[in-house]
Amino acid sequence: MSILDDLKMEYRVGGITQRLIFWNIGLFVVPMILFSILALSGVQLPSWDWRASGGQDWFSLSSVPGDLLWKPWSILLYAFLHSGFLHLLFNMIMLHFAGRLFLTFFTQKQLFGVYVLGGIFAGLLYIISYNLLPALAGTQAGMVGASAAIMAILFAVTAYSPMYSVRMLLIGTIKLWHIAGVLLAMDLIYVSVENTGGHIAHLGGALFGYLYIILLKKGNDLSKGVSGVIDFFANLFKPKKKTPFTAVHRNIAPPSTQKPAGKPKDLTQKQIDEILDKISRSGYDSLTKEEKEFLFRLQNK
Repeated sequence: MSILDDLKMEYRVGGITQRLIFWNIGLFVVPMILFSILALSGVQLPSWDWRASGGQDWFSLSSVPGDLLWKPWSILLYAFLHSGFLHLLFNMIMLHFAGRLFLTFFTQKQLFGVYVLGGIFAGLLYIISYNLLPALAGTQAGMVGASAAIMAILFAVTAYSPMYSVRMLLIGTIKLWHIAGVLLAMDLIYVSVENTGGHIAHLGGALFGYLYIILLKKGNDLSKGVSGVIDFFANLFKPKKKTPFTAVHRNIAPPSTQKPAGKPKDLTQKQIDEILDKISRSGYDSLTKEEKEFLFRLQNK
């Protein structure tokens, strides 16, 4: 199995956390390569570099409310973009960490819903802050990064199980609320020192994660709205199965010639269940070469 086949399989069976990481990496690498090739070819490009354009591009979330009229997608797209390799690397490590914790208690659909809604909530708070806080009045900025959405995931699971034990390298076992508390304190300390908009977005994501759990305990799952929209469009473009009339002839073989049914299928399903359980516990990379090849053959039947 080639590296490309391995990546395809990892994407298919890795779960929503893995897919979010793939999307974030893809939206960082592919545009960089594409725009570099076009620039070397002498093609004049519109402003796209969110790192240097001060929010006047097509992708970053601008602090000017009116900019949402000509780039409404930026209220969510910003949460899948990054300003540099280290920015991307740190956020993906945090997403992997927070995602695995979240899925200990909740579903894949809930994680995706919290990521999307947390990013939108933090983005709106970012815009509101730049237009209401005296220290930011009259300034303009652009923002990218998945950290606010990741904070929503991390603080949601922290609000649900603050005493959950986490083993940290070089530190040992600590409580989940200790990690969340340190991150929250850092944002509160640095919000007036540097990257003010980014720290405000982090706090917004953390607030959404907390509110999500409060509402969930009261029976209101906000992530169902996101899942409903996705399911609607998925069913809209899904081809309808045709069920033409067919005649069915049944041949009943003598008992001695009939083969026992179900055993090979049950055995295969048992293997699949065991492999999926292993992926959910330890990730796709924990699979052996034989287990990966088994899944690959199954996907290509």
